[in-house]
Order: sequence, then structure tokens, then C-alpha cells
Amino acid sequence: MGAFAADVQRVTVLGAGSWGTAFAKVLGDAGRDVTMWARRESVAEEIRGQHTNSAYLPGARLPERVTATSDAAAALEGAQAVVLGVPSQSLRANLTGWRSLLPREAILVSLAKGVELGTLKRMSEVIAELAEVPPEEIVVVSGPNLAREIAVGQPAAAVVACAEHDRAQAVQRATSNQYFRPYTNTDVVGCELGGACKNVIALSCGMAAGMGLGANTMATLITRGLAEMARLGAKLGADPLTFAGMAGLGDLVATCSSPLSRNRTFGERLGRGETLAQAQAAAGGQVAEGVASCSSIRELAQRVGADMPITEAMHRVCHEGLDPRQAGAELLGRSPKHEWR
Repeated sequence: MGAFAADVQRVTVLGAGSWGTAFAKVLGDAGRDVTMWARRESVAEEIRGQHTNSAYLPGARLPERVTATSDAAAALEGAQAVVLGVPSQSLRANLTGWRSLLPREAILVSLAKGVELGTLKRMSEVIAELAEVPPEEIVVVSGPNLAREIAVGQPAAAVVACAEHDRAQAVQRATSNQYFRPYTNTDVVGCELGGACKNVIALSCGMAAGMGLGANTMATLITRGLAEMARLGAKLGADPLTFAGMAGLGDLVATCSSPLSRNRTFGERLGRGETLAQAQAAAGGQVAEGVASCSSIRELAQRVGADMPITEAMHRVCHEGLDPRQAGAELLGRSPKHEWR
């Protein structure tokens, strides 16, 4: 086990999007000193001067302990923990530029939820590769963590996972506050798969909502989506209990049910008949994580022989032009089977 600070006080958050900003607030409200890195200096200046990030979390005020810069080297200097808060498909490119700046003994924490296109690597595997640290040292944060709710102090829980439990506990202590309750876990594989797969299932729930379907359909998609996640997890060595917890069912329910979920709202636009390009334009040019992840997760499932029909359907809708209504008909028309086989 490499050396690290058991009592983490100085934290750098790389990324000033919605979740990176909310997580910085969690850390600040837990009494930690936080420096955020923002790609745009105008965002960093607003965070420094006004303690707000109106572009991503309008109405939320950041603690005085949180500051920001657009200089990555300055942001990383002296950090005891480094939180990677950039989207999953851009993590590799960003981390390539940062890796020489990472403090050697800092705990590396991943917020990204996805499976990398091409390599099919989970985010902790990408970080371990580029930062040249053992995979068992990477900490992953997952759970039902809609940024806007956390930013206004609504109660929430999360999972802090690391194979080296002492590192998970250090991050747990650094993030525990009056509204944010982190639990520890050592099943990084299960936590990361839950976080990636739920985005794809949320797309399907959004499509169903866009087509005017109700609670029975939502419950069916959530439950069968959970079964898909667990099947993939079993093939890759995850603990089945993880999928019944915060990083599995908890995150799945929040992301599939809330209008604050980018994946659900993106799917809803597709369900109403918009094209992928129209849905992207309506989302301010942003593509939901599940749109990319449905392809990489599908390929990973095929590689290990896991049956994931909802994920397959979402890939075909997003990337092969399948009509969402046809996708629903095909899912309902699959041959009868036992629920758990």
C-alpha cells in the first residue's frame, strides 16, 4: 500500500461541471479546503469571486473553503486527494495532460460513470493506466447523486469504493457532512458497472416517458435493467450485493425517475420522436453519458457473454436508427423465460 494522508484536508477537484461542482461543495461543507480546476478561466473567476457556478449549478452557493483556477498545475499543488470530475469519454485525454502534475502520494478519486469506448475499460482502469498507479489504490464514488439536489443540501448517500479499504475510509471522512452520508465498499467493479449501466437504463425510461407510458413500464425497465447490470457484474467478478445498494439500485432509481437526470431527459426527447441531433441541440450541445456507454457496455457484454437486451435496444436506437416504439415491441416480443435465469 502506497503512502497517503489518512486525514485528507487539501483536495483538488479537476472539472467544474455540475457533479464536480456539487462534490466540491460536499467537501467544503465537510470542512475541507478545495481547489477546483475549470477549463474556462471565466468559470474559475466566478467560483473564486462569487462562490457560484451559474453555468452549471445556478442558485447554489459554494462554501468559502472552495476556490478555483484554470491552471491545472496550480490547482494540483499540495493536494492530498485529487478528484477526477470530467466526463467518462474525455477522461483519457484530460488525464494524459495532467498525469505529470499529480502529487505522488495523493489519493485519486473517480467521479466519472461510464465504460470507455474502444478499450472497454472502466474509469478506474483508465486512471490506473495513465497515472501509473496500482488499480487497487483508485477510489470510486457512486450512488444516487443528482448534482442539483446535493448542491442545495438535500440529504443523500453515496458509496466510496476502493480495494484498499483504508483509502475509501479516508475519502469517507473527507466527504461526510450534515446532508451527505458516504458508505464504504471494496467492490470497485460492481460500483463502476452500476454507475455506467444505470445511464443506459435511464435512457430507456426516458424514451418510455416520452412515449406516454406509465409507472408499470418504468418499474419493469428499472427492474429488468437491474437484472442486466447484475448479470454483467457476475461475469466480471462483482459482488451481487453491490447492485442492491447505493451504487446499484439507489443510483438506478434516482437516474431513471428524476427530470434532473440528463440521461432520462435525453431519452424522453428521443421517445417523443426527436432525432439524436435534435435531442443534443435541445440539451445545449451535450450528449448524455448513456448514449456513448450503451455501445461500450454492449460490446463488453458481448465479450463476456452477458445477456443485456435493454442495452442492446438502446444502442440500436441511438446508433442504428431503430425507432423507440419498435425497440419496445422487440423487448416485449422476446421469448418467455424464467425471471432469474
